[in-house]
Amino acid sequence: MSLDDIDKKIVTILQQDGRITNARLAKLVGISPAGMLDRVRRLEKNGTIRKYVALVNPEHVGRGTLAFVSVTLAMHRLPSIDSFIEEIAAMPEVLESYHVTGEEDFILKVAVGTISEYEDFLLHKLTRIEGVGKVKTTIVLSTTKYETGLGVNGGPVTEAKQKTRMRAKDERE
Repeated sequence: MSLDDIDKKIVTILQQDGRITNARLAKLVGISPAGMLDRVRRLEKNGTIRKYVALVNPEHVGRGTLAFVSVTLAMHRLPSIDSFIEEIAAMPEVLESYHVTGEEDFILKVAVGTISEYEDFLLHKLTRIEGVGKVKTTIVLSTTKYETGLGVNGGPVTEAKQKTRMRAKDERE
């Protein structure tokens, strides 16, 4: 699916502010509100915009301990892989799961409240999944970059960059 320049602007702005009004978005992009509504609905319908979310501070909800967990399965047959994926999908501690190449089979991003809670997750949930062979955990000390926006114009979307663009456009009007 290819996006034209207007669609790219829409996606870029919505990644930074999913609550922006249709009228404000239309003004920033330079099209009519009706045209904007049609474009946003099309982007939602074709799956370019999957959903709108609120980004929550993990520490404020008691899940400030992050870990990246590498999992190697004992057997690499499709039923084992499918079973693992299904089990992981049901675990609220697992925020993200990636099937990867290399020494490990999966990389998981896990959020819990404490190291003790991670130990409980590891011993009573993750390693009890049939077929899990090896687990390696890396605890996050601090987050040095956290980006949720995909750069659709050749670079990452950053809040500072977007605010600067919006201010400049407002000043011109």
